[in-house]
Amino acid sequence: MQLLKRLCEAPGISGCENPITDIVQEELQNVCDSVELDRLGNVIALKKANSKEGCPQPKKVMLAAHMDQIGFLVKSIDQNGFIRFAAVGGFDPKTLVAQRVAIHGKKRVIGVIGSKPIHVLTEEEKKKALEMKDFFIDVGLGKEEVEAIIQPGDAITFDRDFVQLNDQAVTSLALDNRAGVYVLIEAMRRVKEHQVDIYAVATSQEEVGLRGAVTSSYAIEPDFGIALDVTVAMDTPGIKEEEKVCVLGKGTAIAVMNSSMLAHRGLYQFLKDLAEKNNIKYQLDIMERGGTDAGAIQKSRRGVISGGISIPTRYIHSVVELCRIDDLEASIQLLVSFLENVHLADFYNL
Repeated sequence: MQLLKRLCEAPGISGCENPITDIVQEELQNVCDSVELDRLGNVIALKKANSKEGCPQPKKVMLAAHMDQIGFLVKSIDQNGFIRFAAVGGFDPKTLVAQRVAIHGKKRVIGVIGSKPIHVLTEEEKKKALEMKDFFIDVGLGKEEVEAIIQPGDAITFDRDFVQLNDQAVTSLALDNRAGVYVLIEAMRRVKEHQVDIYAVATSQEEVGLRGAVTSSYAIEPDFGIALDVTVAMDTPGIKEEEKVCVLGKGTAIAVMNSSMLAHRGLYQFLKDLAEKNNIKYQLDIMERGGTDAGAIQKSRRGVISGGISIPTRYIHSVVELCRIDDLEASIQLLVSFLENVHLADFYNL
């Protein structure tokens, strides 16, 4: 879990992915034939087919795991040194209360997210749900001191560590989607005989509109695309039994549908067959809200046979995201099996 810890704790909000980009490039350079960084900040690694039996021109498989995390940008600094901020990605405001953050200015500065104290709230204010505009960041310095090291546009991330809770569960900020990046890197290490060219892409700016997947898939022009991401684990208190689509501990999640994509039916059937043949625990993921990079890949150029492999995760878009190691392992195993066997698939007859 040391690699996953390193990935989760590296800052990299959408558009400011450089620290996490460096780690991903370093890891993929050891296991791929080439690694490059494109203009939008996508890391694109190529692992060439090592067997071309009856296939002089290998098909291209694109794997996309977005490496950006949700976060904030400094918007303004008021006369007392308090910082107002803009969200980068989707937030539930209630997750912001009393959190500690890191501001990546001329140097890293720790601050706390504050709001109007409960002791001075009116009865009407107590009934009102907090909104983003109600929060500010306090670094304990005056305006001039703050402006000497922080300016509008500086990135802000939560200040939380990766923790392994027991022999299976881990919790951290940014498991969405450093868990997917971890699966990507581990699969590239393990895959052996494969008759396809594998493009392992750590995409940028997914949290603000699948942007990196748009440009990278256009450049690669893949035959097949798989998005590696987290999906909502619907197994916590308050969720109705009939709504529990994906849960922790029941294996990897094979995407059938999300708000950005309907998976190619032949592809997800092929993934199901591989999982059953290899005794890999899996569940089917039908997510009515939230999209993945597969939605962008699928629509690239003339269209791409696309689907997804996801890791069930609780408390997504918070600082305590939680997943299981065995679900991560099942995702890696299924992805490796897919890469080693995809050349055999006839997706249109599945």
